[in-house]
Amino acid sequence: MKKLLRSIVLIALTSSAFLISSCDHKKTHDQAIEVTGPEADKYVCPMHPDVTGKSGDTCPKCGMKLELVAESKEVNEYFMIFKAIPEIEANKPAILSLTPSIKGHENETVSLDVQHDKKIHLIVVSKDLSYFDHIHPEPQADGSYHIKVLAKDENYSKGKFQSETRFNQGGDYVLFADYLPSGADHQLDRSELHVAGTPFKDQHYTTEKLTSTTDGYEVSLVTESGNFFSEGTSHISAIVKKGGKEIPADQLEDYLSAKAHIVVISEDTQNYLHVHPNVAKGRLDLHTTFGKAGIFRGWLQFKTEGQVHTADFVINVQEGMTPGAKEDAHHH
Repeated sequence: MKKLLRSIVLIALTSSAFLISSCDHKKTHDQAIEVTGPEADKYVCPMHPDVTGKSGDTCPKCGMKLELVAESKEVNEYFMIFKAIPEIEANKPAILSLTPSIKGHENETVSLDVQHDKKIHLIVVSKDLSYFDHIHPEPQADGSYHIKVLAKDENYSKGKFQSETRFNQGGDYVLFADYLPSGADHQLDRSELHVAGTPFKDQHYTTEKLTSTTDGYEVSLVTESGNFFSEGTSHISAIVKKGGKEIPADQLEDYLSAKAHIVVISEDTQNYLHVHPNVAKGRLDLHTTFGKAGIFRGWLQFKTEGQVHTADFVINVQEGMTPGAKEDAHHH
């Protein structure tokens, strides 16, 4: 098997939204939050542990309600072991195995909690961000989780779509695994995978694309300020239409315990956001912070009539503070 590169980034977050910056294959947080004594009543954002406040406050970065930290969480260094059986080759069958592990206790089985209906959410993108897949590996008796990689002409199994994938082209891919070990904080691992075979032709995205069509639906992203900025909380509405008629967001079917999911990844694949929007004024309402300027690719998934639809975007994030963000942060 060709070399499977792994670069692990560990942060405390919830599956409601998260942002990472990978750096030199080093862990960004060495331990989870520990609160004792008079600090036991501290309220902390479950996604951004640096954001604290009082009961009833919400996080200015993601809009989540702060949670009371009453007990110390287990302090472990988690990482995901990725194995391909055999070497992954375009249009050839294989198994991609993921095993959550603890550094120094690699032989122990790590129990995972269910978050948004699944124990692991795996996002797979090509290095150039032209390809996207959202997969949910199936648990195995030995504590690992498997994804079935299909051959070119092999059909997806009915009811097993979310645990199967297919690589139609070779090249370099990036895997983001989001999971929650029982009694610990959320983990996010970033790994790189080389797929043998004829490589895809690299695409370079420069032109902003805020309206996308998918399966007869038109989906648009609209910001309050008209632009996207690197700092401060961005308030984004996602508008879904069909046949020119807007569909109220609350009429969308639940998909993984939410009305929609949006994944946003920076052009260099080092910054990652996963946001579950609320519903406000009949539209999908997203609150997030990009963290840096540049081109980002986004994929919004929603469900109607039992089918999951994926709309893709190109987002140009400008350097600077989102208008009104300072007042917003003061309020929170």
